[in-house]
Amino acid sequence: MKNLNKFNTLLFLLCITLGFAQQTPGAKQRKDFAIVGATAHIGNGTVIENSIIVVSNGKITTIGPEASTPQTRQTMDIIDAKGKHVYPGFIVANGTLGLVEVDAVKASDDLSELGTFNPHIRSIIAYNTESKVIESMRPNGVLLGQVVPRGGRISGTSSVVQYDAWNWEDAAIKMDNGIHINWPSSFSRGRWWLGEDPGLKPNKDYAKQVKELSDYFTEAKSYNNGDKKEGHLPFDAMSGLFDGSKHLYINVDDEKGITDAVNFAKSQGVSKLTIVGAYQAGNLTGFLKQNEVSVFLRRVHSRPELEDDDYDYTFKQAKKLVDAGILVALEPSGQMERMNSRNLPFYAGTTAAYGLTKEQALQLITQNPAKIMGIDDMYGTLEVGKSATLFISEGDALDMRTNQLLEAFIDGRQLSLETHQTTLWKRYSKKYNSQN
Repeated sequence: MKNLNKFNTLLFLLCITLGFAQQTPGAKQRKDFAIVGATAHIGNGTVIENSIIVVSNGKITTIGPEASTPQTRQTMDIIDAKGKHVYPGFIVANGTLGLVEVDAVKASDDLSELGTFNPHIRSIIAYNTESKVIESMRPNGVLLGQVVPRGGRISGTSSVVQYDAWNWEDAAIKMDNGIHINWPSSFSRGRWWLGEDPGLKPNKDYAKQVKELSDYFTEAKSYNNGDKKEGHLPFDAMSGLFDGSKHLYINVDDEKGITDAVNFAKSQGVSKLTIVGAYQAGNLTGFLKQNEVSVFLRRVHSRPELEDDDYDYTFKQAKKLVDAGILVALEPSGQMERMNSRNLPFYAGTTAAYGLTKEQALQLITQNPAKIMGIDDMYGTLEVGKSATLFISEGDALDMRTNQLLEAFIDGRQLSLETHQTTLWKRYSKKYNSQN
């Protein structure tokens, strides 16, 4: 009976593993291949019609018009993509994919840590490569992302990963390259459930909260300029902000908060700064441009927050910032953000419907986030010498009606595009077709 119980337990665990594990990661590229005839969207604003892209050892070795780029094709596999479109893999900025699987299951939630100041918390070691949510990104061309912790005043340190790996070590592209801050809100809303006026009012603790953050930075800087005889993990994690090796991401939406956050970062000697959310950044384009501040723009498909905002306020923000010469990428944070990350290309498509060109919109989820995260030497655009992280789509990848992936690759490795959703679709398609 005891052995039978053990067997049943093992069988149960095996069923769980088989039921929840994602597709096996793609095998390392063994043979050169060429994608021929597609419209190639480079990711930097350039488009090459009837292109050829040759991939060897996981990198792009040739890209250009097919007619002007002769190749010896007998030694490589040929993918005929005439009439199709090729894009660089899309990149999720400020994402939490892999940190939570089921919101209602506490054991699967590694989103945040207790405490106010947690710069030493590393999101990468909590990243779950077996996530079924991550698996569902790939059929829309979302192949890379930033893993960002939440909570506290200083949330922790983010890393950049690719979405087809056995474990977090294999997934990591750039580890511990950014620290994330939640800037104090300069305004708050009254608690209507306590009978307070629900309108906006100044946050009376704002100055105090900013000073606490400033004091923490000052202490960290003093520690890192000292002998460090007594180790201090949080302050050690902050050192990269002062020597320029780490990026500072500040979550802030209102105009005053954005101005104060930028001035704060400058006063602390931080050279790499991105404003995240940035709801009212469109009112500060000159200021942001002057200070060379980039922006992760809040989810495009969201409602306007203020009574006097236009109904399409969130749709138009990207164009306003891009026209001002600010480096902008899109981010999906908010309600159901992990599941909604698969809609990243359609957020970009909406910005194209509201003023940007399709290629400018594409840059918001390819070249621009790669530049901001510091991975543009290998990812974000289709160029010779860069990683072959790309996909082939039937049509316009920014349009949900035509973005139907045929093939996808990360570092030249062919990916499975099967997911839990595609399995169910095939299952029920057979059922209903058999009834006709």
